Amino acid sequence: MTITRRGMIDRLPISVRFALRDLLGDSKGFGIFIACIVIGVAAISGVNGLSRALSQGLAREGRVILGGDVSFNLAQRELEPDEKAWLAKRGRIDEIALMRAMTSLEKAAPAEDPAPALVELKAVDPSIYPSFGSLETEPAMSAVEALRERGGVFGIIADPMLLARLDAKTGDRLVIGAARFEIRAVLRAEPDKLSGGLGFGSRALVSLAGLEATGFIQPGTILRYIARVALPDGPSDEEVARFVDTANAAFPRAGWDIRKRDAVSPQFTRNLERFSQLLTLVALTALVAGGAGVANAVQGLIERKRAAFAILKALGAPASRVFSIALTEVLFMAALAILGGLAIGAAIPFAGAEALRRAVELPVVAEADPGALGVGALYGLLVTLVFSLGPLGRAHEIPVAALLRGEAESARQSPLRYRLAAAAAMLMLVATVLFSSADKKLAGMFIACVLAAFLLLRGVAALAMRAARSLPRARDARLRLAQSNIGRPGSLAPALILSIGVTVTLLVALALVEGAIHSELERSGSGEIPRFYFIDVPQEEAGNFDSFLKQEVPGGRIDHVPMMRGRIVAVKGARAETLHVGEDAAWALDGDRGITFSAEPPQGSKIEEGAWWKPGEKGPFVSLEGRVARGLGLALGDEITVNVLGREITARIANLRRVDWRSYGINFVMVFSPDAFAGAPYSEMFTIAYDAPEPERIDGKLARDVAKRFPMAASIRVKDALEAVDKIAGQLALAARAAAGVAIVTALLALGSAIAAGQRARRHDAVVLKTLGATRPWLTAAYVMEFALLGSVACLFALVAGAGAAYGVVALLMKSSFVFLPGTMLATALAALIVTMLLGIAGTWRVLAKKPGPELRNL
Repeated sequence: MTITRRGMIDRLPISVRFALRDLLGDSKGFGIFIACIVIGVAAISGVNGLSRALSQGLAREGRVILGGDVSFNLAQRELEPDEKAWLAKRGRIDEIALMRAMTSLEKAAPAEDPAPALVELKAVDPSIYPSFGSLETEPAMSAVEALRERGGVFGIIADPMLLARLDAKTGDRLVIGAARFEIRAVLRAEPDKLSGGLGFGSRALVSLAGLEATGFIQPGTILRYIARVALPDGPSDEEVARFVDTANAAFPRAGWDIRKRDAVSPQFTRNLERFSQLLTLVALTALVAGGAGVANAVQGLIERKRAAFAILKALGAPASRVFSIALTEVLFMAALAILGGLAIGAAIPFAGAEALRRAVELPVVAEADPGALGVGALYGLLVTLVFSLGPLGRAHEIPVAALLRGEAESARQSPLRYRLAAAAAMLMLVATVLFSSADKKLAGMFIACVLAAFLLLRGVAALAMRAARSLPRARDARLRLAQSNIGRPGSLAPALILSIGVTVTLLVALALVEGAIHSELERSGSGEIPRFYFIDVPQEEAGNFDSFLKQEVPGGRIDHVPMMRGRIVAVKGARAETLHVGEDAAWALDGDRGITFSAEPPQGSKIEEGAWWKPGEKGPFVSLEGRVARGLGLALGDEITVNVLGREITARIANLRRVDWRSYGINFVMVFSPDAFAGAPYSEMFTIAYDAPEPERIDGKLARDVAKRFPMAASIRVKDALEAVDKIAGQLALAARAAAGVAIVTALLALGSAIAAGQRARRHDAVVLKTLGATRPWLTAAYVMEFALLGSVACLFALVAGAGAAYGVVALLMKSSFVFLPGTMLATALAALIVTMLLGIAGTWRVLAKKPGPELRNL
């Protein structure tokens, strides 16, 4: 067996044989190298694997999530008889209705005044719901049993959050409009939750008959109907697509928004892809940040093996062979690290599937993803080559005598061919990022930012070294030693500033982004933005509702506009389903949108191009939000067609507006001229803003009085809506913090490797200085000063870079207000500085413990 194995090894190329034997004899020094690559590769493949697990779950369970093979979404109208008959001939129809309303506990006594709560009603046909999947309730019961009418009281299945808000329990009765409902069960899971969209209120299931009994189904009420069609014989995706084309051809002006089982929620899918890509890019940052650790480990390899390399060259081995031996060792250890990272990355979807399933309440299919693993392995290999070819190449041209004298550090630049090879690996890395990214723009921005950050950090390190050499020498000998260490060849400045800079930049950016999100909650109680939105106020009650608000909250700032729901069905004559638009405008075509009409420009917006229509000017005209218009390729004078209440309205673009969405006031992407919907039924939307000494008390009283006087009106408190958004943002931020934490860990590993790589030079200095009388406390103080100076420089840069990155995310991507948090930033920088000094001392402590005598004999 030994002979066979020996024969196999002998048949390998000589460089590979030398590398394997060298590694088997001494594989020390690769710990941080392996850790950096394992962490980065595991993070990238794990994030991609989790994303695919969720995507696969949505794809495989699309029929269950959608409630059928195809769904037809209609705003403010039901299927017409001919539409319903046409669909019924081709499959089984399951109709549901969605609307937002207010509910409260039924009074037990006349003096009671129970607090109302916002509820997202989902009305279903209990006899067939759910068509696919299973409805989970507590106690377990069928929809027929839970929702049936008993003695004039309908059943309702309520979300646990609704029970908590109302302080209710199973068996209690609720009042919704003119109808009474008994809580028969608690909703634990509904198979088609995603297809109905997300809302600000708690979910509750009622029967279609129960919804009709509320009296809310009136002309102008914001109500959405969804008809789900289950086609016979389990059709293929191609057959489903043909059915959709046939339906559109049969009813070209129906104005319905069609969803197929393989694309249940396009907007959710786009957001999932974008967020997954963002996490992947952050994980790639971790891998790249760990590249400094790779470079330091390779440099340490050259340092440890310099005597062996010198002997090989002295015995006649060409420099290229020495280089190939060292490269083979690096690649072999990189392969082991990549395999370890892939093993961990492949296990992450299986380990995190259940937690992800509970967090998003969606199906998750955990399985091995060869594509994600392949991308992770390629990233690991390319990062290894980018950061190792340079250090390996520098040892190529060093003479034997220099190696034997320990002067490997004297060659500061590798030969041109190795620098070109490293550059080629970097270009391949950039190409891989772009090729594997769904959002090329986001990937390009990431690449530009990472390259800029690395170049700037290298530039800062170079300036710090130059300043250390140019500035007058300090009087304190310890500070003078620290200054010399920073400015000399082989300084720790580049590695330390890069590692600390990446770490603090990420921490500062995350802290400022989360601070901006939380500041929106504080604004909700300041009186700057509306306290409440009131929707579905009947048109004929608008005057009474306005007077009511003025009486309830004197001095409150009230605004109201007509509101309808409509869907863009054509742009410049081209049907919406045939258009290919950018991400900035795709959401405007995804489903129905709120629209209004007005004789005056809405508050919180400014006309960018064109002019507002004059009173009595014949239209119809429309005003579009400028960014959406540009994303759709629209300009002044172009036409856009919307379907409202089953009727198509074509309007000409009169002007483009810039909207301040952060005002949280009433504003719409599309504002039409009044003649566009003359005679059409609509409801009114109101907002009220006030700054009172006891806003919570006024909020509660106002919500109760509105529910009592105007039961059709739904009250949405802006603070509650922002808290719901903040909760989602907090979950996303947790994932972002986890990915950023991986990058921070690799950056700290790189910092530790840089300190370890400089130990030989420090051992030499420490021995000489101890011989001249320096004590361990004296040397410790000098090293603390060095690390403190380098850490301070890196932190100053990171504070600016982190603030800039956070501003870009908050102001440009989130379209929110940037909040400067100097206390948080300084605390983060101070913590990083302390960690740097502790790591520096820990890394040099063994050096300081060396006795001069034995070391002098080995110098």
